[in-house]
Amino acid sequence: MSAQQPTMPAPHGSAGREDWRRVVTVFWITSMVEGLGVSQVFSFLAPYLREMGVPDADRVPFVGLFSALIFIVGMPLVPLWGVWADKYSRKAVIARSCFVEAVVFVCVALSREPWQLAVSLLLIGFQLGNTGVMLAAIRDVVPRARIGTMIALFGASGPIGFAVGPVLGGYLVDGLGLTLSAMFWVSAGLSVTTGALVWFGSREVRPEVIPEGRVLPLAFGALRGVLSDPTVLRIFAIYGVAFLASQMSRPYQALIVEQIVGAGPGLASSIGFVAGTAALVGAVTSPFGGVVGDRIGFRPVLIGAMLVGGLALVAVPLAAAVPVLALAVLVFTACNGIVGAMVFSLLATEVPAERRSQTLNLVYLPLYAAGILGPAVGGTIAGITGPSGPFWAAAAVFLAGAAVVALRVRARRVD
Repeated sequence: MSAQQPTMPAPHGSAGREDWRRVVTVFWITSMVEGLGVSQVFSFLAPYLREMGVPDADRVPFVGLFSALIFIVGMPLVPLWGVWADKYSRKAVIARSCFVEAVVFVCVALSREPWQLAVSLLLIGFQLGNTGVMLAAIRDVVPRARIGTMIALFGASGPIGFAVGPVLGGYLVDGLGLTLSAMFWVSAGLSVTTGALVWFGSREVRPEVIPEGRVLPLAFGALRGVLSDPTVLRIFAIYGVAFLASQMSRPYQALIVEQIVGAGPGLASSIGFVAGTAALVGAVTSPFGGVVGDRIGFRPVLIGAMLVGGLALVAVPLAAAVPVLALAVLVFTACNGIVGAMVFSLLATEVPAERRSQTLNLVYLPLYAAGILGPAVGGTIAGITGPSGPFWAAAAVFLAGAAVVALRVRARRVD
């Protein structure tokens, strides 16, 4: 932490901290850029594997396997990053993620063989663990009356990044004639920029309760606290279901596009339009779910988003034209963003203050678990049915999740 940027204590009460808008803005940009780069990995993995000489018959299982590699290393490290952030410096942990992210994209850009790409994707695990830390900091600085709206706004940053990434990639490849490798170099440069923004553009936000003791016992204690709280466990399960559906289907969007437009010139632009432009519109609309949730409650909005999102997934493999496919992706992206915002808001308002930071630090554990399981399941299904199968299965998961929330999950209010 720099001497010019002193530690600021977390506010007590509902007024928030004076610089909360700057904190949200810096973290929003950071999350968006991370999503931008990771989305390019997901969206252009299939054509990148073709450039490396992987036969078309092998690309479907490779896409699922390589997508799962992203989360394998990161999942066991998440509790440690959360403890280090609360104990020492949230800002340092977040900036670390940005700089590791840049290294990962450089390695991906330099990969010329499938095994080199696999090793590069494993390194992504070392950049994870920052989103929960940012969420915990936002919860500590934002006024109580605006928590739902601001968390929904922050929650849209990742989906917007996931939308901008393919659009930017399509422009760089088809518009400027650059290679996919050059596209990843651009993402590396953006990651370095956001790391500098976090370090020099924001002040430290300390948790309301700072943990004391050794790191490993604190990390295991945080995990026990989450796993022993039935309410938190149910909310985590909801998030896991939502991400399971997303991770089962997202890696195969590019293959659905390829089935419609064919391989060759224009494919990158079409992927950018479907996974980018359409998803961008969906991501931009998702914060309105937070505004509605602040007024009518987070659970009704959550149930509605899961129902509509499940139906949108049903429509994806049925699309016979790129505009129809883009519309289905738009609706699903908006609904998926709303689901994430409602989960974050439920945790921010229903977890006691003494466990709130450590719980929000671990909020992406369901994502990482789903990130490993989802592509593996999706790859197995796609190997049998083709790229359409994962979307049918993901739709069933999303709709089943909506039914469980409606029937089983009850509110617990904590001020």
